[in-house]
Parts: sequence; C-alpha cells; structure tokens
Amino acid sequence: MSHQLPELPYNYSALEPHIDARTMEIHHSKHHNAYVSNLNNAIAGTEMENMDIATLCKNIGKFPMAVRNNGGGHFNHSLFWTSMCANGGGEPQGKLAEAIDADLGGFLKFKELFSAAGATRFGSGWAWLCVGDNNKLCVCSTPNQDNPLMDIAECKGHPILGMDVWEHAYYLHYQNRRPDYINSFFNVINWNEISLRYEAALK
Repeated sequence: MSHQLPELPYNYSALEPHIDARTMEIHHSKHHNAYVSNLNNAIAGTEMENMDIATLCKNIGKFPMAVRNNGGGHFNHSLFWTSMCANGGGEPQGKLAEAIDADLGGFLKFKELFSAAGATRFGSGWAWLCVGDNNKLCVCSTPNQDNPLMDIAECKGHPILGMDVWEHAYYLHYQNRRPDYINSFFNVINWNEISLRYEAALK
C-alpha cells in the first residue's frame, strides 16, 4: 500500500503561541512529507508494500534501515499531530487519570517523568507515554525515529502520547531551549484523544 501524508485536524496556526505556525508548516509539509515519500520508495516492489504502518514498526528489525527511519518517522508524526489540539492542556480525566495516579504516582509525577524523558534524550528522539504488556502505563524515550512498537526498541509498549524532541520540532521559536518547548507542549496535549487511545490499548 502507498502511505499518505495525513491532513492535520487543525490549521498551522492553531497551536500558537505554544507552537508557531511556521514550525508547524515546515514540520508537517516538509519533514513528515519527506518521511512518507522516502518510505514509499523504500518499500516499493517488496512484501512491505502490503503492510500497514503499525505492522511495519512491529517487525522493523527484519527490514532495511531506510524503512526503520522513514517508517518510524511516518508513524511517530501521525501520532504526534493528533496528540495535540487548539484547546488542549489541562489534565486527563476518567480512566486515564486513574491509571496515571495508580501507575505513575499522579499527574505531577507523570509530568516530571515525561519532561525528563524529553529533556534528557541526547540528540534527536521522542518521549512517550505507553501502555505496557501488563496494561500498566510507563514513560520512556527512544532515539531518532524509533518508537516503542518496534521489536528493536529498548522500551516496548503501545504508545498513546508522543512528544517530538528533534530540533526541527521547536528550533525556530525556542532555539536551544528544549525545556521551554517541553513546558509549552503540555498546553496543547489533546487529553480526550489520549484517553481514547488508552482505552483502545487495553482491549
């Protein structure tokens, strides 16, 4: 199958002032689009053409590095865009909030763990909130465009929230101030969507 660049569910300026419109436009239309194009080129004429992106990630150890990098980039960014919304922020409610309390020690502790995962990731990568095999929540980070679905990942689980800490995600507005970008990211998290992913991951 040919993978497609997903349309954003909001316009490029919707997340301002936390994430600026120019960054969003370049990030989506240039960076993510390049991952999609390069992925399609890498899988053309192979068995991988018939796999959806999640299946590719789960079996990524069998495939060339170009598929790992670009397939990961496509999966990660597709999750990232819908992890955010214009009226985001605040705290999760319901079952997800209860799980954060039980598994991670409460929302403030989750925020501390998630922020540290992003801030201490050397170079480029991602911070994740995942549902593990035991249905418990965990926080971790991965390098480059790896993600916890991948069979080669050090931290494994079903990712329900991902934060991009590649410089292209924040540098135009925040320059080298990654912690400031991370703090702002909490103002755009779409907790309704994350809650739906959490409940789906438990099934």
